[in-house]
Amino acid sequence: MGSPLRWGIASAGKISHDFVNAVGTLPAADHQVVAVAARKLLDAEKFATLHGIERAYEGYQALAKDPNVDVVYIGAVNNAHYELGVLMLQHGKHVLCEKPLYLNEGQSKRLVKLASERNLFLMEAIWSRFFPFYRQLRERIDRGELGEIREVEVEFGFVLSDVDRLRLKSLGGGTVLDLGVYTIQVCLWAFGGKAPEKVVSSGVTNDEGVDLEVTAELHFPGGGIGRMKTSALRELKNTAVVRGSKGSVTLHGFWCPQLLIDVDGKELVDTLPNARHPFNFTNSCGLRYEAEEVRQCIVAGRLQSASVSHVDSLLIARIQDQIRKQVGVVFAEDAQFAV
Repeated sequence: MGSPLRWGIASAGKISHDFVNAVGTLPAADHQVVAVAARKLLDAEKFATLHGIERAYEGYQALAKDPNVDVVYIGAVNNAHYELGVLMLQHGKHVLCEKPLYLNEGQSKRLVKLASERNLFLMEAIWSRFFPFYRQLRERIDRGELGEIREVEVEFGFVLSDVDRLRLKSLGGGTVLDLGVYTIQVCLWAFGGKAPEKVVSSGVTNDEGVDLEVTAELHFPGGGIGRMKTSALRELKNTAVVRGSKGSVTLHGFWCPQLLIDVDGKELVDTLPNARHPFNFTNSCGLRYEAEEVRQCIVAGRLQSASVSHVDSLLIARIQDQIRKQVGVVFAEDAQFAV
């Protein structure tokens, strides 16, 4: 391919910083960040100066209309994902959208439909799945090295109860959307993307009616089970253990793993390159893997990634909806975007 993929960035927040910083570790012949937009021009300009980006826009309309942008990375707060996704797709941009893809399955379905109608690439940014250890795990499972997968046990928790994007219903808060996307996706990854037959969950909510801690079981066809726990109240082990009839594998820091405990108990360690600036979040340099996946898909003319397909995203949204319903978390968007 001759020219690099030209990225536009929607939102100049912390995750967008990490994404652009990670993309900077990839070959410039393949990736170029050419524009950034934020609600406030000053934020966009500061971001552009720091990262050496040519164009900074106030508001997202101008970014959507920029003819020199191929694909837009949406790093805004959860409740803005849907309208930004629609805006970018309507203006002919491919989209990589931070998870959760949208607040519920109804929104996700509309977006997937729009992308397909416009013949554009759309992917939910489940970056975990592009880490080398995820790929290795899937290959191992497919080769039968773990035998029949029987159980995934995963927990993900930090003290986040004072973080607005988690605490406030108006921002699409709660651990099911923010952390549960990770625990659900690793269960689905291990069970080969099959849908669970039954979801059983319970949880603790705050005064806003947002979940702060959730325990759930995903029951898969054939008796397999995914046991997950999310918490904004305390730090958990943050590991995922995949148990098969022949052995088990453990991913440490499972959402962006650099340490894997193999079937034989051996520790495998992975590393990430150094970037130009410090990162805000753990192992964010690994965002480079999903950026490269997006490029490869677009170059090949694929409208979705086999590793995070539209079916995967819709299934995750459906499971999140079921858990929220059982725990008693309701968003205004649920009635508006009924499935």
